[in-house]
Amino acid sequence: MAPSCSSVSSIQADLRILNGGGSLEGTEDMENNEVAHTKILIAGGSSGMGFALAKRCLDAGAAVVIVGRNEDKLKRAREALQAPAALDTVAADIAEEDQVAELFRQVGRLDHIVSTAADIEGAYQLLPSVELKVAQRVVESKFYGPLLLAKYGAPVLSATGSITFTSGIAAYRPAARGSVVAAVNAALEGLVRALSIELAPIRVNAVSPGWVDSPIWRFVAGDKKDETLAAMAKRLPVGRVGQPDDIADAISFLMGNAFTTGTILHVEGGHRLI
Repeated sequence: MAPSCSSVSSIQADLRILNGGGSLEGTEDMENNEVAHTKILIAGGSSGMGFALAKRCLDAGAAVVIVGRNEDKLKRAREALQAPAALDTVAADIAEEDQVAELFRQVGRLDHIVSTAADIEGAYQLLPSVELKVAQRVVESKFYGPLLLAKYGAPVLSATGSITFTSGIAAYRPAARGSVVAAVNAALEGLVRALSIELAPIRVNAVSPGWVDSPIWRFVAGDKKDETLAAMAKRLPVGRVGQPDDIADAISFLMGNAFTTGTILHVEGGHRLI
């Protein structure tokens, strides 16, 4: 299967070599023709990394279903994407089992499932200030939600399909105030490895983003968002923090690479090295 959303430059380079250095005219069209026959569900696709992925996949010709809890955000996302016929939006909470079961009854057959959803509001606190209810919301959105997506989504996936989750750098470079998020990210990665065996030949992977300039930072740094991200950019080997498109590109690769499963793909600008 060709990459599901966008061409991967390294693959194109290899194809040029195999083609004797000649033109790859028609290769992108070939990829897009295959993408046009895929259907992708994106939980958390109304903003940030999920929205970037939805746009990328729609532009490539895929049918996309965006899932989120907030109907207003879904409406705004649909408008921002210019409401193409290939886009559907469904209001559902992925941490509620009955809603997830109904979601998959409603959407039918799929080729790929992605979750970028995360409810971390109020979670970045020193341990004495951590509220159990807040911690439970993180677990529900980043662990139970993906678990339910896999439970009810696997039966409607094609045999060549994939499931891709998003964990995060906190599992590898935890910081004060980030204990809950670090633990949940690590648990999700364990789930990915186990499900890649249990659900085979369906492929199950995760992207582990580093610091990405996305709306989620308002919960982490508040008014100091720009200052905090700029300071990290100076430390990273690549000289910048990530953008939602960086993560969308990585998810696209995992959806399209038929020989990758049980993998955690780190897209963090070298953060684990510092």
